[in-house]
Amino acid sequence: MPDIARRFPENPILCPKDLIPSRAGLEIVCLLNPGVFTFEGKTWLLIRVAERPEQKEGVISFPVLTENGIDIIAIAENHPGLDATDPRVINYKGADYLTTLSHLRLVCSDDGINFYQPEGYPLLQGEGEDEAFGIEDCRVALIDDTYYLTFTAVSGHGVGVGMRSTKDWKNFENHGMIIPPHNKDCAIFEERINGKFYALHRPSSVALGGNYIWLAESPDGIHWGNHKCIIKTRSGLWDSARVGAGAASIKTEAGWLEIYHGANEKHQYCLGAFLMDLNDPSKVLARTEEPIMVPKEDYELHGFFGEVVFTNGHVVNGDELIIYYGAADEFVCGAKFSLKEILGALVYF
Repeated sequence: MPDIARRFPENPILCPKDLIPSRAGLEIVCLLNPGVFTFEGKTWLLIRVAERPEQKEGVISFPVLTENGIDIIAIAENHPGLDATDPRVINYKGADYLTTLSHLRLVCSDDGINFYQPEGYPLLQGEGEDEAFGIEDCRVALIDDTYYLTFTAVSGHGVGVGMRSTKDWKNFENHGMIIPPHNKDCAIFEERINGKFYALHRPSSVALGGNYIWLAESPDGIHWGNHKCIIKTRSGLWDSARVGAGAASIKTEAGWLEIYHGANEKHQYCLGAFLMDLNDPSKVLARTEEPIMVPKEDYELHGFFGEVVFTNGHVVNGDELIIYYGAADEFVCGAKFSLKEILGALVYF
């Protein structure tokens, strides 16, 4: 497979050991898939931090968010009602639980490579029963003077899209679940088109249909409708099992360019791109046949869940596209691309 990414030589730029757990008794297992934005002259990452209780021999324990904080559930690993074969999800007495609880944490950088956690900014944690298993994989869109945060809200009710907004990153308005389960990978365009907000999202189908990318529109950025399926999986190719949007689409002279992830039946995640019409993004003009980035470095092949490159955040600087991505569901990394080179790799329909 081709790969046109120019990875940071400093990769991984953040590892679990680089941050402190949110509370005593928890350990950070993974850093994943940061949302990215610029603010006050710095590059900021809104990282998904996945934590779990420190594990003891013979026992599997995992956290669940409640009204009173975090509860720890501990189960003997040989319990007949426990299925712990998946490192991400366990089944106990017929109910599914995540092995980790994720929150979103802000870090910033003056050079885009060396990041630190600034003082005075809150952790963003799950709120209410629809986020009891945590919040994950945030995309950040700046429209006018407001940052819109769309993220995956996880609970026993399912996986849906939650949203909060802020102007200063210290005070947030919670808009609740804007797209109900089962849905994720929601990325809002950073510009209104013909007076409307637009967003990409990904309903999840376990039977009829598939895990495809859809487009929605909204009069206010909160209430969404007129959904349309625009990108499907492709049998026999690298994106044959599921596809999902990355960050906000990039406006170019050729159209709206979207970097997306695709996975095959072996759960190998790569990145590709597609192009939408500037005035009507429901019209897809072109798509890459081959991925623009594949997991090939050791930190992408081996980790909590290997053979994964996954992005939902970037910075555009002229022709340079800097993508920050999660590697092997454990590390945060960076890579540079040329927008012209990506556009040149597109195949028009």
